Amino acid sequence: MANQVKLSARPRVEVGRNALSKVRARGAIPAVLYGARDAATNLEIDKKDIQNLLSRAVGENILVDLEIREGATVSNRTSLIQEVQHHPVRGEIIHVDFHAVSMTEEIDAEVVLEPEGEPVGVKTFGGLLQQSMRSLPIRCLPQNLPNLIVVDVSGLNIGESLHVRDIKLPPGVAAVPDEDLTVFIVSEPTVAEEPVAAAEEAAAPEVIKEKKPETEGAAEAKK
Repeated sequence: MANQVKLSARPRVEVGRNALSKVRARGAIPAVLYGARDAATNLEIDKKDIQNLLSRAVGENILVDLEIREGATVSNRTSLIQEVQHHPVRGEIIHVDFHAVSMTEEIDAEVVLEPEGEPVGVKTFGGLLQQSMRSLPIRCLPQNLPNLIVVDVSGLNIGESLHVRDIKLPPGVAAVPDEDLTVFIVSEPTVAEEPVAAAEEAAAPEVIKEKKPETEGAAEAKK
């Protein structure tokens, strides 16, 4: 399950491009907290804190207990990190979006699917494991949100597949898509055909025909 981590934040008064540059200049990252029922709140978080949090994250879904301090007042908001924006050249974090959630209401999320084991069709018969779904849309309470979903594919032979209905989900987690959708399949090994005809044609020696001498009549006609 997703571990709930604490992260300190402060209300942000400055808005606009120049103001955001000032926020970053003092070692902070601009952020926004929004939810279905509340107006968006501008925040700022320490750059080192968010970098450390993301470096320790196992999956893409991170449940955060935002501790918002405004003077002596402290309020806590449970949220998911919705989006992390990076600088296109330097790659550093420039903005973070948080989505407020309720611990008593189900949320929709996508969780990464990770295959485990080597399929018998690959190990024994040289087949190829193909993964048609990289993540699985799910619905659950925030406290039941998994970091990732590991799927055992070791029993798959050539031509066999696993579908959404075959995935063992953690308690309290339900899959959203059609249960008949294929997630993993082991296909037959493909052998590239050698262009035999082309190779033989290239290797064949060139035949040069001997030019016949012209007869006197033919030579005279050319004149």
